[in-house]
Formats: sequence, C-alpha cells, structure tokens
Amino acid sequence: MDVKQACSQVEIFQSISEKSTAALEACGSLRRIPKGTHLFWDKEMNQTLFIVISGFVSLYKINSQGERKTIFLLGKGDVVNEEVLQNMPASINCEAFEPSLLLCFGKMELLSVMRHDFALTKAIFDSLALKNRRLYRQLKNTSNSLHGEKRIAAKLWRLSKDYGISDGDGTLINMEISVTYLADMLGSRRETVSRQLKHLTEQGLIQVQKGIIVIPDRNALSVFFKSP
Repeated sequence: MDVKQACSQVEIFQSISEKSTAALEACGSLRRIPKGTHLFWDKEMNQTLFIVISGFVSLYKINSQGERKTIFLLGKGDVVNEEVLQNMPASINCEAFEPSLLLCFGKMELLSVMRHDFALTKAIFDSLALKNRRLYRQLKNTSNSLHGEKRIAAKLWRLSKDYGISDGDGTLINMEISVTYLADMLGSRRETVSRQLKHLTEQGLIQVQKGIIVIPDRNALSVFFKSP
C-alpha cells in the first residue's frame, strides 16, 4: 500500500478538495509498527499526527498508584492524536495494541493544508469532538453508575459496535482482548474481570474462545447493562 491508497481509505479526507488531497499525499508517509511499540509517551513533545490504516492502537494513562487505565482503543480510519496541533506535550501514552499501519503527517505540513481547506479543518475538529463524546459516555459508565458485570457488558457492547463483524454465532469483536487488557480498560483487577466474564458467559450473553469474544445477541447484552 502507498500513501495515496492509504489516504483514499480515510473517511475524514473524503470531503476535502482535490488540491488538499494531493498536498496530503505529497507530505504523508506510512509507518508499520509491531505490537507493543509506542508511538509517543505522555509529556513527550511530538510533531507528527497519526491515523490508523490497519490494526489497533491504545491510548492509556498511568495513575498515581502506577496502574494502567486504557482510555481509547482506536482502529481503522481513526485519528490518533489531534492534540498534536496544539503546541504542547502529549497528554497520554500511545501503544500498538497489535501490528499496525499508520498514516503520518508532520504537524506544520498538515496545518498548512488546513489553512486553505475548511472541510479538512472541520473534519479534524469533528474527530476530536467524537472522542469527547466517547469520554462523556465512559464517565457515565464509571463504577458510581454501573457495577460489576454491567460495566463489562457496556464496554463489550461498545467494542462490538465499533469493531464487530458478523459471525455465525452473533457479532465477533474483531481483535484479541486479554483479560488483563480488559481490566486495564475498566480500571479493575484482573481476577475480578475474569470472574465477571465467567458470569456473563454462564448467562449466555457472551462467548469467549482463546481471547476472541462473540456477542450472540447485542440487544440482549444492551438490555442487561441498561436494566436497573
């Protein structure tokens, strides 16, 4: 795959001008990273904006107790770090959740294109606004409002919406999610999450096979975590 092909797959570039598209294709580059590689670190100055073309990357923070909390899991077409356009250090860590292909743009080159194309500027703002909305939902689903299996059910339902593919048994979440990683996403202990996943499995709400999770009925899962 080359930069032109990668740009054609990015949804936020679909409404921009041909001139802007050509400019982005000229200044963009592709980067392949193996699982576990960091694109940038919290408080590190970074001059590159990344967009996921394939694979998944994780945005996470480390709290004062040294515990890891995953904030976002980003996949194909997602802009990773809109905040790079602000002249400040990164406010989060970014790690490849699996082998990934990233489309990369230097900050100054991207800003130059944005100055002449409002559609591109708006698309970047829309991407950041979507992250804000997702954060609001996460805050709503904190331990004060949802407990135990319902928190996991809500997270799995969201993952099945964003990254699910049709499967003979229901909706398959198209990534390997370990119990440890799911615990990081929820800010819970591994042992607790393992026990709660078992309960959801026993109720027939999910199926787990070698790290792959299948949701037999997304509506039933939704009813479960929304119930009083």
